[in-house]
Amino acid sequence: MLLAPRRSTLAALVGAVVASALALVVPGAAPAVSAEDPPPVIAPAPLPAFYDVPDPLPVGQPGDLIRDETVAAEGLHGTLHRVMYHSRSIRGADIAVTGLVVVPDGPAPAGGWPVMSWAHGTTGVADSCAPSLDASGSIGFANSFLDDGWVVVATDYEGLGTPGRHPYIVGDSEARGVIDNVRAAAALGVDISGDYVVWGHSQGGHAALFALHDAASWAPELHLLGVVAGAPPSQLDVVYDYLVDSPYKYYLLMVGAAINAAYGDEAAPLSDVMNQKGEDLIHLVDEGCTGALSDAADDIDVRDLLVTQPDGTLNPFSNPTWGPLIAAQDAQNFTEPADAPLLIIHGGDDEQIPNVSSVLLADHLCGIGQDVERWSYPGQSHAGVIGPSFDDMLSWMDLRRSGQEVTLLPGGDVDRTVCSAGQMVDGGGQVPPPTTPPTTEPTTTPVGPGGTAPGATPIAGRPGYTG
Repeated sequence: MLLAPRRSTLAALVGAVVASALALVVPGAAPAVSAEDPPPVIAPAPLPAFYDVPDPLPVGQPGDLIRDETVAAEGLHGTLHRVMYHSRSIRGADIAVTGLVVVPDGPAPAGGWPVMSWAHGTTGVADSCAPSLDASGSIGFANSFLDDGWVVVATDYEGLGTPGRHPYIVGDSEARGVIDNVRAAAALGVDISGDYVVWGHSQGGHAALFALHDAASWAPELHLLGVVAGAPPSQLDVVYDYLVDSPYKYYLLMVGAAINAAYGDEAAPLSDVMNQKGEDLIHLVDEGCTGALSDAADDIDVRDLLVTQPDGTLNPFSNPTWGPLIAAQDAQNFTEPADAPLLIIHGGDDEQIPNVSSVLLADHLCGIGQDVERWSYPGQSHAGVIGPSFDDMLSWMDLRRSGQEVTLLPGGDVDRTVCSAGQMVDGGGQVPPPTTPPTTEPTTTPVGPGGTAPGATPIAGRPGYTG
């Protein structure tokens, strides 16, 4: 059975999705520095008292509540709760993580609410980059799910708003924050069914992939219905070459600081990949969000901060200690499929995460038996793909909730491929080139009307998302 895509009247809300997910206004910009300058010391703004983690931390299981508060949110079609809950670091420590739980107005349906767990994009590593500090920019995005009958939860991830550096792009850490926030909704007393979906974009797409990978073992009492990974980073072995001369070169500082924080100085010594200049500047990641870090790194040549590896390159992936740790964060290295289906969404002209990377990723996951579908939108940017895909993505989630055996053909200008017998195939059953991103019009006509949402106007918010 084929289902035509719906075209809702929520165009303004779709605009809010783009704005809240990828707004570029970030407070606390830092001055630009060079590798030769003495590192500046910038005092981060104090966080509200809610974010003070009890010391000692009370004993708790992942998802148990530490504290919660209700937050006023004008225009929200539900009740917004800020929560602090237990999770676990990848080294097994009991940690506190913060996030949000948003509950629709009205009574829960029979059996309880399903949950959509949102995994946010890159905000930074500093505590001030925790999205739950200011949820006002996400009201329109949340309302579209609330009106559709979903509880929405949104983790800050480990280390954003809570002690310790955020383990940026450390997949198991991200996944635990995403999944344990669903448990926190139940601990809050929300009547949830145990069914949930995960949606994330960019860093959040990466987190969503690892939630897919970890869900069955980490939270067997919950039922993952499906995962949507938008523009997920993968092919991490070549990310250095892509980023080193790009406007996003500061991601390399974030990844270095984060993997060191996650695995510790013994397992991931910074001196294996960074020289003294690099180690002297690594603190910049703790002092501002992505906009500030971008400004601070503007005049830095990242090559000046790195040490030469055994293969003669500066690529940290070539280091015998760091290479396996980086590889462990790449869904390209998954070896077993998950039970839940996966939808990958990617803009054809993504300027941050090359479109071809998700072609390769989908090919690999399909080859190991994963139920995977990929929607690529020609001409759409990293952020721009969210609007035209949003309505159909929500319909895809609804089908997972309903359990219907229905094929959804997304509307508009989109190249849809699906996994069949271990290969990604297009609507006409042809095997697309595995290493070439889509560059032409779709060869099949989607069922239903096309159309895209109007572009969003970024709104001021704390923090801003870049990837």
